[in-house]
Amino acid sequence: MAKNIQTTYVCSECGAVSPRWLGRCPSCQAFNTMTEEIVTPAPAARKKSTSAVYSKAKPLAEIEYRTYGRTSSGITEFDTVIGGGIVKGSLILLGGDPGIGKSTILTQIAAVLSLNHKVLYFSAEESCSQVKMRAKRLGNKCDNLLLVNETCIDGLEAELDGVEFCVIDSIQAVYTDDLSSSAGSVGQVRECATKLMRIAKSRGITFFIIGHVTKEGALAGPKVLEHIMDTVLYFEGENQENYRILRSVKNRFGNVSEVGVFEMTDCGIKAVTDYSGIFLSESRGQEAGAVVTPAQTGNRCMNVEVQTLISKTTFGQPRRMSLGIDYNKLALLIAVLEKRCGVRLGSYDVYVNVMGGIRLNEPSADLAVCAALASSYFDIPIDKYTAAFGEVGLTGEVRAVSYAEKRVAECLKMGFKKVLVPAKNMKSMAKYLDKIDIVPVLYVGTMIKTLFKT
Repeated sequence: MAKNIQTTYVCSECGAVSPRWLGRCPSCQAFNTMTEEIVTPAPAARKKSTSAVYSKAKPLAEIEYRTYGRTSSGITEFDTVIGGGIVKGSLILLGGDPGIGKSTILTQIAAVLSLNHKVLYFSAEESCSQVKMRAKRLGNKCDNLLLVNETCIDGLEAELDGVEFCVIDSIQAVYTDDLSSSAGSVGQVRECATKLMRIAKSRGITFFIIGHVTKEGALAGPKVLEHIMDTVLYFEGENQENYRILRSVKNRFGNVSEVGVFEMTDCGIKAVTDYSGIFLSESRGQEAGAVVTPAQTGNRCMNVEVQTLISKTTFGQPRRMSLGIDYNKLALLIAVLEKRCGVRLGSYDVYVNVMGGIRLNEPSADLAVCAALASSYFDIPIDKYTAAFGEVGLTGEVRAVSYAEKRVAECLKMGFKKVLVPAKNMKSMAKYLDKIDIVPVLYVGTMIKTLFKT
């Protein structure tokens, strides 16, 4: 441990302080809550100087406006997710399951940036030869990429002379000598992230930081790790599948709802611009229980297929399972269908799935879920060129949603012939009336009668 550094252990639940680590907090009796923190000595008291200069508040009109230049990463989908390019001096945290491709995509980005910039790859989990082997497999020209294999982050600052971009792989594998705890602990992750933030803001170096996730899917370590970062990205997907989804959950320089689609190949990760083969099935319209909805994710609109299946329950309590749709939202929509529309699902197991692994968090998918459930209940397929969007209230009313024009335009571009839209959005649909069949929907029950002639 560095000289003149004192540490103490603080309970993350109640704030109790102990000079040594304890498995159980003596104050609140919670287990495994004592984390190591650096004790900063109080500055010696000194007489106030009348000549001391303090920063003063200024009106907003007097503040200098500063624009942030962006640098392309070489991967268009990645640039779109982070807001149009890499901002100088920012911290970008990339989390994801083991083997999902975090190191692969950052190696590709580092290789592209190293052609015109000085880039350092700080590897704490792999040797330099392993990183070179991966770079060679990807086929990128990166002879100028700097590599260092180290786990102590204290010596990193000395390696950053002239460096513009730096990759840390990973934040859970590095440590600082200021703390005696092992790498990956709450205190180590927090202190290492704080040091990186200080370097990034003072020297204008952009850091790409890889973060591990827990078995629940959250980033490992303290929540302050995400608060420190300028951009937090999640890399999602199944290891057995080739497609990956990059999701932005925090971005100080762009939209927080952006989603990027990638394909894992033998030569690395490639951006996918045609989503029809991922989020839409080829057999839609042939079987009951499926409908397409135009989902707005950040600045882009994508047509996504919602699939449902209902089957007679064999137990007393029917089962409800949803993938890509919030479970509580599904329970609410089932209650609306039973009470307002006469679709009796109380004795059926209900399964809902969103194609491609994407998650629909916006309320505009409500109408599509209701239409798919009704289709499965009546066993009547919905035409493959029909889409639906709209928010459903507890009274069965279909409420207006944002970006209605953009959604209809996307359906028109993809060759759809009919779109079910909220009646309150019809005012902005005048220019599309002669190009596509737009059906206004005021209540869910009306939609069900229109589609299934019940």
